[in-house]
Formats: sequence, C-alpha cells, structure tokens
Amino acid sequence: MIGILGGSFDPIHYGHLRTALDVQQALDLEEVRLIPLRDPPHRDTLDSSAETRLAMVRAAVADEPRFRIDERELTRSGKSYTLDTLLSLRSELGEQPLCLLMGTDAFRGFPGWHKPLDILKQAHLIVMQRPGEARPDIYPERVVTTADALKINKAGRILFLPVTQIAISATRIRAMVRKGLSPRYLLPDEVLSIIQQRGLYR
Repeated sequence: MIGILGGSFDPIHYGHLRTALDVQQALDLEEVRLIPLRDPPHRDTLDSSAETRLAMVRAAVADEPRFRIDERELTRSGKSYTLDTLLSLRSELGEQPLCLLMGTDAFRGFPGWHKPLDILKQAHLIVMQRPGEARPDIYPERVVTTADALKINKAGRILFLPVTQIAISATRIRAMVRKGLSPRYLLPDEVLSIIQQRGLYR
C-alpha cells in the first residue's frame, strides 16, 4: 500500500511530517508520497513559488527513506484536483491499494470536493484523527477498522486513524515570520534555513 499526502506545503512543518509518519508506521505503508500542489483549488494564492515549496519539502525529508517526493502536480497547468492526481498515479501503480491521507477537517468537507465518489473509486481515505476530535458521520458504510480491510481492496474504504496531536499550521508559521518571531521547533531546521535565506513570508 502507498500513502498519498498532497498539500501546498507553504511551508512544510512537523504537523505534516509527524502525522504522515504515524500513518506510515501504523499501516506499514511501502511509502508515503508527498505531492506539492501547484494550484490548490481551495487557495486563491500561495506565498511561495512552486520551486521554493519543492525545495522546502526536499530539505524536510532528505534523510527519511519512507517518504518520497512526487513532483507531478508542479509540472501540470490548471487547478490541482485530487482525482486527476489519483488517476495519474493509478496508471503507473496498477491495482495496488492507494491511501489518501487527510485530516478530520478536510474529511468533513470531502463531499464538496471535485467528484468525491470518483476519488473513492481510486483510493482509500485515511482520516488522521487527533485526540478529542469528533468523527464525522460521512459515508459510514465505507468505514473499516483495520489495515487488513484496506489491503484486500484497491480503493473505496475509509479508516479513521489516531495520530499525534501537533497544533501547528502553515498559516501560523507565516504569521510568526511576518511579526519577526521565530518558528523554530515547529518545522525542520533545514526548512527554516530556506525561509531565512530567501526572505520568505515577510
């Protein structure tokens, strides 16, 4: 099974990295693909260029063999729709199970995504659930409770998975930098170095 985590990663931080590793270890995923999005449908503008965000992701996971960077979205024009990404991955990876990682808030809005039922034909959803978060009652007939239930199907199941609670957001990090505050220990030092060297978020 392969995990998929897409995002603007502006910047990538420990909230992304720790929870993705939690999922990789809990489900024994072959790898987690980190997919920086060129033009996310939910964002009007991005603070950093695609090249800069890719550089930050590379710096963050350079020494982590369980994570793999997938650049396909950065070379495609137009909005980065999840379904298009999954169809592209499926054409390469065949019938093996794909696991799309998302947080509880994202899952709550999932029925409003572009063609959500078609997404479920291509991947399982792994909902990363922090302690105390309520579980949305969405597509309850698809919910499973074990990794084995994912392995026997290539797509279409939903698994809620507890992950480490890390209250970090990219929005908060950008705001801190604009105020002249240090975001150190919220993201890898290698990413912070890029932010400082390139004068990002000021």
